[in-house]
Amino acid sequence: MLALCTAMNILSRGAGESFAVFLLPVAAEFGADRAALTGVYATAVLVAGLVAPFVGVAVDRLGPRRCYLAGLLLFGGAYALAGQVAALWQLYIVIGVLAPAGASLVGMVPASTLVSRWFGDRLPTAMAVLSAAMGTGMLAFAPLAQWLIDRVGWRHAYELIGLALLVLLVPLALLPWSRIAAGSADVVEAMRRRGAGQAAWTVARALRTPIFWALAGMMFSTAVSTYVVSVQLVACLVDAGYPPLVAAWTFGLAGMISIAGMMGAAALAERLGERLTATVSYSLTLLGLALLGLALVRPSGWLVAGYVLAFGGAQGSRGPLAAVLAARGFPGAMGRVYGMVLLAAGAGSALGAWAGGALFDLTGGYHAGLALSALGALGGLALFWTVPALGGRRPDSLTGARS
Repeated sequence: MLALCTAMNILSRGAGESFAVFLLPVAAEFGADRAALTGVYATAVLVAGLVAPFVGVAVDRLGPRRCYLAGLLLFGGAYALAGQVAALWQLYIVIGVLAPAGASLVGMVPASTLVSRWFGDRLPTAMAVLSAAMGTGMLAFAPLAQWLIDRVGWRHAYELIGLALLVLLVPLALLPWSRIAAGSADVVEAMRRRGAGQAAWTVARALRTPIFWALAGMMFSTAVSTYVVSVQLVACLVDAGYPPLVAAWTFGLAGMISIAGMMGAAALAERLGERLTATVSYSLTLLGLALLGLALVRPSGWLVAGYVLAFGGAQGSRGPLAAVLAARGFPGAMGRVYGMVLLAAGAGSALGAWAGGALFDLTGGYHAGLALSALGALGGLALFWTVPALGGRRPDSLTGARS
């Protein structure tokens, strides 16, 4: 079950994040400015956030099988159509609207809902494995997309990726979905006991709690911080003098390093709690931004490598923390509530992606975007230290008893 959810997350995030590689060739063909191009990605992440609550409801009520099959059909179809667009506004529709809607149906919301039914005390590690799929997807899809673009052009590259996604519909339909959706009897019973004696969680009730708004604010700030940089990283390095394939590999390697970072963050969270883990993570983000800023002024492989290790090591590690806190805080309504949290993340991602392009057009460089990214990271860190609900459950080794 965990392998299945991770594999679908790899496809969802890897294909979606590959837009950074398509940015320059699409810009060259349509002659669009940077803000207009990053607007496609901004629209995509905003749509992903907007549909996340509906995906959560769909998973809870219709089951994962229908969600995954419908999502893969929509996702692959959108990418196949992307190769046929004749104008930039059409790319906004297929890549900015249809593709993220499909990706959400096979992405983190259904995966985290299923995982929460199977894992108890090791839930942070399981969530980290799911989130690490983003790094694996970036590593797999960024160089692959660049390789395809170099050989067949960006249009055929989109078509081939879409066709590969559609082919997966047949094996996906044959999986034992009833067993996958049932979860572990022990974990499901523990969730039932945790919610016993209190009213069932609903989205309306969750919206009245401090922890929901703290989680939403943290994910918004973190998304702004991440997507100001990541969407334009390939273009940024190419403009600084690095070969396009090297820039694509750097983008992918940052994603790969994030796998180790997420797993390390999960281990720290199980031992030190979510607040201290978040402090380490945001500190690495700030260090990575500083190193990238220096690398743009004075190109250096060592500085870029330092950015990959620091920023990549922190990238995505806050998402699993939010998923764990949502699963513990809202038992029985994980899909719906976490979908609402991801709505805030989608809004932050869209703002960050668009703002990065707009700041480039305004200043002619990338340092203003790096400064905005740093402010977003500081905002997320501040919430962890000022909102008690984000402290999470302290491990037994620190409290002497299970809290």
